[in-house]
Amino acid sequence: MRADIVPGAKFPNYELPDHTNKMRRLSELQADDPMILTLARGHYCPKEHQQHRELAAFYPQIAVAYTQIVTISTDVHHTLQEFRASVGAQWTFLSDPKRTIQKDLDIQEYTDPENNPMIPHTLVLKPGLVIHSIYNGYWFWGRPSIADLWRDLRVATSEV
Repeated sequence: MRADIVPGAKFPNYELPDHTNKMRRLSELQADDPMILTLARGHYCPKEHQQHRELAAFYPQIAVAYTQIVTISTDVHHTLQEFRASVGAQWTFLSDPKRTIQKDLDIQEYTDPENNPMIPHTLVLKPGLVIHSIYNGYWFWGRPSIADLWRDLRVATSEV
């Protein structure tokens, strides 16, 4: 990951097409709320499915807590829609098949040349796209649990 992507820094305000093919900026999706941002390997990864199913089960609490979730994947539009539907997600998924974010953040996963995914990361962002925490999910145990996210969101929200 780029050296300037650290807690306290501002995350880049990327603009990508969403699962409905509408161009969306991260700042627009976040508004004035905290956000969980997942940078996903793609639909083919069982680790992504597991993490996203857990987030989908947690979503009712996230929604009433005025918190947003966004997933960015290298999947093309229709595959992105299938991934979103298959995990029961109700939040916005953004498509980055040109791997703009992978290249900009320097998170190419070199062990999978066939799919050329991003190294998966989950970030908790305070309003203004300010990074509160970063999890490297290359190994499944590097991904945050729901308890980790709850703790991070409690702290981030109290700072707001």
